[in-house]
Amino acid sequence: MKTAVIVFPGSNCDRDLAVALEQTTGRKPAMVWHRESALPEGTALVAVPGGFSYGDYLRSGAMAARSPIMKAVVEAAGRGTAVLGVCNGFQILTEAGLLPGALMRNAGLSFVCRDVPLTIATSQSAFTSRYEADEALSIPVAHHDGNYFADDETLDRLEGEGRVAFRYAEDVNGSARDIAGIINEAGNVLGMMPHPERVIEAAHGRTDGRRLFEGLVAALA
Repeated sequence: MKTAVIVFPGSNCDRDLAVALEQTTGRKPAMVWHRESALPEGTALVAVPGGFSYGDYLRSGAMAARSPIMKAVVEAAGRGTAVLGVCNGFQILTEAGLLPGALMRNAGLSFVCRDVPLTIATSQSAFTSRYEADEALSIPVAHHDGNYFADDETLDRLEGEGRVAFRYAEDVNGSARDIAGIINEAGNVLGMMPHPERVIEAAHGRTDGRRLFEGLVAALA
């Protein structure tokens, strides 16, 4: 299965995502620079990594969302290609219009970097199919602008359509309704603030994030 990791100036989790994809697909992903205008032919999964793209100028993810490669990512998502955005990647996906809502400054106005308890809000997606609904996980976060916001109508729609993927069991950033990750209407785009790529092998202390990648591989095979 062909995968691609998008790399922006300021990305610092692109290699982590690349390792996770290589370990679970058996194939190294293409590392696609932000100035490129096309994805490699046959790409089945695009991963948008964490970090501080463009130094978080204007708003986190705002400039990256307007880079040449994101036009290709948006078009690919529209064709059904799977897209995973983690941390800054989630911010970029909202700024690009692939996911609703916005990621604002943490409610405590502090950078949060630690393991956080999560629950699986739905197992009915390619991204969460290897988990059980309401299952408890522990996955690291590292962000300053992870406070998910959307109006009540949007939040009701996300919940009513089963598009909330992860919730904080302990809300560390003030996110509306404890939302830690959401899926688009078509079910092929996921944005999440926690970093599943940081808990995929025993050396990390646990493997709570590995099943996300394994489920994707199985769904896209």
